Amino acid sequence: MAFTDRRKFLFEAGGGLSGVALSWLLGQRGLLAAEGAPAACANAAVKDSPFLPKKPHFEPRAKAVISLFMSGGVSQMDTFDPKPALEKYAGQPLPVKDDIVVRQGHPGPLMPSPFAFKRYGQSGLPVSELFPLVGSHADELAVIRSVVWRSNDHVMAHYELASGTVRMGAPSVGSWVTYGLGSENQNLPAFVVVYDAHGGPFGGPANWSAGYMPAAYQGTVFRSAGDPIMDLKPPAAVPEGQMKERLALLEKLNRLDAEKNPANSELAARITSYELAYRMQGCAPQAVEIDSESAATKKLYGLDNPVTAPFGRQCLMARRLVERGVRFVQLYHGGLGIQNTDTWDAHGNVKENHTQHAAEVDLPMAGLLTDLKARGLLDETLVVWQSEFGRMPISQRGLGRDHNPGTMSIWMAGAKIKGGQAIGASDEFGYKAEQQIVTTHDLHATMLHLVGMDHTKLTYAYQGRQMRLTDVYGEVIPQIKAV
Repeated sequence: MAFTDRRKFLFEAGGGLSGVALSWLLGQRGLLAAEGAPAACANAAVKDSPFLPKKPHFEPRAKAVISLFMSGGVSQMDTFDPKPALEKYAGQPLPVKDDIVVRQGHPGPLMPSPFAFKRYGQSGLPVSELFPLVGSHADELAVIRSVVWRSNDHVMAHYELASGTVRMGAPSVGSWVTYGLGSENQNLPAFVVVYDAHGGPFGGPANWSAGYMPAAYQGTVFRSAGDPIMDLKPPAAVPEGQMKERLALLEKLNRLDAEKNPANSELAARITSYELAYRMQGCAPQAVEIDSESAATKKLYGLDNPVTAPFGRQCLMARRLVERGVRFVQLYHGGLGIQNTDTWDAHGNVKENHTQHAAEVDLPMAGLLTDLKARGLLDETLVVWQSEFGRMPISQRGLGRDHNPGTMSIWMAGAKIKGGQAIGASDEFGYKAEQQIVTTHDLHATMLHLVGMDHTKLTYAYQGRQMRLTDVYGEVIPQIKAV
């Protein structure tokens, strides 16, 4: 067969290679499993892997991170930052001197929360009735009530929380963590992303991009149901001999191209990914095989309920991944599906929207915290709950709330963090952060600190500058730093 176009040839030769078993190639490198044996899940000794474990700057408090991202913008005064003043001054204008900037217009008067708050645990930390099960873990939560963003746009706010900048093209925090620490398991990706069954979050893959770093550090997307990665198994219709011939030629062309373009990290990352794909054949299915879990564990995560099962699978998968040495797991709840109500973007009716989505995640998140603690993993795992911004204390068309980057509540748990505390404060209406303002750079500095890295020393040389996740900013939150 004659090919006149090299790109077409490479596509046809490699079109079926998305995650296939590169048995011939791996055999040449001594990475092939024994004859007739399945790919082993024992941690492989892989030479020159970018994910080999690296020493932290100091003793870490956590070995892994699980990020629970609620896409769409969660309302702080309806979840973890109660504001009695909204009830007292309901129906009155927001008393501020500056102009109120709203995303969609139609600013209304102050609107009280439709949800009651209750104090939980020995600490008495107040949590909305939306999260009674998460509230039962109040003594393990450190709620930060004074987080601020730079944009009220979904996409830019997603990018800021992912990478510290509102522009796409910078490495995500997961990429920085895996770049700095590597992975404890060479048979699985160091950085895994699992998003909502409705679809991906605002901004798409740029949220887990490696940016200007080598492409190998970008997040690997797993599906929460079915095969974790599509085309992980080799196509049955391709004979072994033909596969070997394809791989031999593809390997030769890749190496020639790599020699001509040594700075092409995309090609190097693809070769690394192919090698990892082979090892993953035996390990990835096991890592996400939640059917093997006990009935009690499945119930703990809400897999017996169609409302909680989708996010429950994501949370259970996250536990299984960190248990196997994956360094950073990013879960998204709220996807760009058919309806706007598929996210937490409560413009139309905050009561209906947040009631629906809280019911989907409360039990799975509580189950995750319970399970991690029971297995002795919570003290060595950082769990972060977050969203891209908060909501306005004023109403939008009487029932909804518009975007508000002026203040947001997030919480952290695990990693030996002192729980049962509220850090920082917003004003009496929940409009602006006013005590101990926490920026995205502060959050990232704190996350890096907990996994044993000094954010000022974790750098990557790019365009003549030593780049940082936190740029030239960032302070570790002292209450989180304290043990």
